[in-house]
Parts: sequence; structure tokens; C-alpha cells
Amino acid sequence: MLLSRIKEIFEYRDMISSMVKRDLRGRYKGSFFGFLWNFFNPMVQIFVYIAVFGYIFKSSIPKFPLFLLVGVMPWNFFNESLCQGSGCVFSHGDMIKKIYFPREVIPLSTVQSRFVNFLINYAIVIAILLIVRWPVNYLHALIYVSFILLIMYIFTLAAVLILSSVNVYFRDVEYMTNVFMGVIFWLTPVMYQMDVVPGALKNIISLNPMTPIVTALQAVLYHNSLPTLSSLLRAFGLSVLLLIVAELIFIKLEKRFAEEM
Repeated sequence: MLLSRIKEIFEYRDMISSMVKRDLRGRYKGSFFGFLWNFFNPMVQIFVYIAVFGYIFKSSIPKFPLFLLVGVMPWNFFNESLCQGSGCVFSHGDMIKKIYFPREVIPLSTVQSRFVNFLINYAIVIAILLIVRWPVNYLHALIYVSFILLIMYIFTLAAVLILSSVNVYFRDVEYMTNVFMGVIFWLTPVMYQMDVVPGALKNIISLNPMTPIVTALQAVLYHNSLPTLSSLLRAFGLSVLLLIVAELIFIKLEKRFAEEM
């Protein structure tokens, strides 16, 4: 069942591509800077964090702006994907009622659009590391970062599949996600290092699925060290398992999407 479903979704890859392009081009359509706002928004956020935690409440982390850059970009991808993705199926209700297509196309295109934007911004991060000659083994970075981002993508897609399908039945899910992500941000080691976190709180932060992803990227790109391969393989296996469970939930709930809308 799952294999046939995956095959069907693949057959609609042109529709996914079209929706991604429309989202990337149309988000700031009519504005003077247009697509460049995709860069401006995260950059302004980063500059605010740097000003507040780098100068006003000065961070003890060496080269804090670089540390922040490495971690905040993947967080932004995860945050935007879940906040926008949780309501994406419901917001396409008219399309769902009128034509047939695999409903997974909608959350998939939402996550893919955010991921393309993330890759563009993360390329800028890598460029900055090169410009300042930060010590990074770029061969290791290419291999490990690619694998880490794959894990992040799979986990994010699984989360969006679950949230977007449940949100059709319980509309509060979309609003709860926006509130919840504000809390999760501070439980993700983006602006602090795990070694300064007290033991009890460290156990809680370790349960956050974004923690191993962010810390692994920091290890490769900031600390110039390698994350434990066994932990990455375990995270990959759990992400794939969650994606399978998410797809089964989505298939079960989609049967009454049109009725609920």
C-alpha cells in the first residue's frame, strides 16, 4: 500500500514542483525587493539576536555570530515548515473538493518550498565561514551536513504530515503549533551550548528532536569535529519510522477531508 502510494505521489512530481515555484515566486509578489525578502527576513532576525545576545547580554561563546548562524537557520526551516504546514491542507480545501490528486502533495510542497529557501540561506552561511576562514574540514562537512539535513527534512515532513491532517479535524492544532514552537525554540541549543545546561534541564532539552540535529551541525561547522555516526544512523532510522507512521495516519484521516472542509 505504501509503495503504491509513494509511486502515485512521484507521478505528481510536476505538480509539486509547480506549487513550490509558485510559493517561492508569489510570496513577495508585487514588492520592490521580491524574492530577496527570503534573505532579508532571516538576516534581520539574526542581527537582532547578535545585537541582544552578542553585545547587550554578551554571550561567552567565542565568535557567537558564527555559532548563531549555524544553528538558527535549520531552526527557522523547522519552525516555518511546522507553523505554515500545520494549516496547509485545510487552506487548500477548495482544491481538495474539486480535483483528485494525492493529498500528500500539499504538505510535501510546503516543506519542499521551505527547504529550498533554507538551502539558499545556508549556502550564505557556508560562504561566510569561508570568507572568515573558519577552520572547517569541508570534505567532512559535505558528507555529514548532507546526511544531517536529510534527517532534518524527513523528520520535518513527518511532523507536517501529522499536524496538517489532524488540523483538518481539530482547527486548534494550527494555533497551538505556533504557540508551542515559541517554547521549543528556547529548548533548542541555538543560542547556548549544551555543556552549560544543568543536568535535569539537559535531559529535557535532549528530548527535543531538533537538539541532535542542531548540535550535529554545530559540531561539524563550528567546532570542526565529527558527530557520532551511530547517533546519526539512529536518528535517521527513527525519522524514517516516524515518516512511515505519519503517512499511515495521513492516509487514514484523508478519507474525510472533503467532508470536514
